[in-house]
Amino acid sequence: MSMSSDNVKGLALALSSSIFIGSSFIVKKKGLKRAGAYGVRAGAGGFSYLYEPLWWVGMITMIVGEIANFAAYAFAPAILVTPLGALSIIVSAVLAHFILKEQLHIFGVLGCVLCVVGSISIVLHAPQEKSIESVKQVWFLATEPGFIVYTVIVLALVLVLIFRFAPRYGDTHMMVYVGICSLMGSLTVMSVKAVGIALKLTFEGSNQFVYVHTWFFTVLVIACCLMQMNYLNKALDIFNTAVISPVYYVMFTSLTIVASMIMFKDWDSQNASQIATELCGFVTILSGTFLLHRTKDMGSADSTPEQTILTNPHSPSSPS
Repeated sequence: MSMSSDNVKGLALALSSSIFIGSSFIVKKKGLKRAGAYGVRAGAGGFSYLYEPLWWVGMITMIVGEIANFAAYAFAPAILVTPLGALSIIVSAVLAHFILKEQLHIFGVLGCVLCVVGSISIVLHAPQEKSIESVKQVWFLATEPGFIVYTVIVLALVLVLIFRFAPRYGDTHMMVYVGICSLMGSLTVMSVKAVGIALKLTFEGSNQFVYVHTWFFTVLVIACCLMQMNYLNKALDIFNTAVISPVYYVMFTSLTIVASMIMFKDWDSQNASQIATELCGFVTILSGTFLLHRTKDMGSADSTPEQTILTNPHSPSSPS
């Protein structure tokens, strides 16, 4: 299947984004470890990492990656851009192995390979981006009943996780913090895509910032990103980076694809064969991530007590 020039641009931007973002996980984790040595750890609700230069280097690296990712959504559909986050899993897991000494079992390597294979399948069968001539078209799509219902469900789940589950299980079950980041992430991507399209149209000569819709989406992007940053820092500080990255990726990708299907109706122009191939690719990614998650203890069997405590200081043997 041939790709449009816009899809190729989106693909290139998404790949570069994944390299930057995958690296940023490691640099930020190093910064969090340093900050935790002289202040209140992020996992315990502290913000001492804000005074750590290395954390800011990681943050800047992530911002560069997010900007590239932001631009990618302006050119290509979310179903193409989002699964390419699999590359950030590989970058993060490999660097964590060599720099943070977080051991990755051979089956974990196989899990990374499966993630990449699944992503390639999705890339090769991604739908073409629909032509959008105004941010008001995006607003119309966002205010249709289907997406409004999705948004209400997501916000309700996030509130339950924050106020009921986070205080009790946040330090022992990584799915709490990762779940908050992933749910909000799906809304962030839809808003990012709206702002990206607005910027693209503005640069082409049709100013979209005269519409209040553009500013609404911009404020939403900022608010969602700040929330995600806070809870992702908590998750990174407590749990193993090589596990957080793929689990966050799979949840975030799943929810983003669902949100994109509901809002942009990406699959309307595709036949059953193309949709089936994309679903198979996504199942392959899920399998790879499951393999990474289930073999994390095998990979850390020979780690030092200090590394084990770092992975989960409250309950090293409890399931995440």
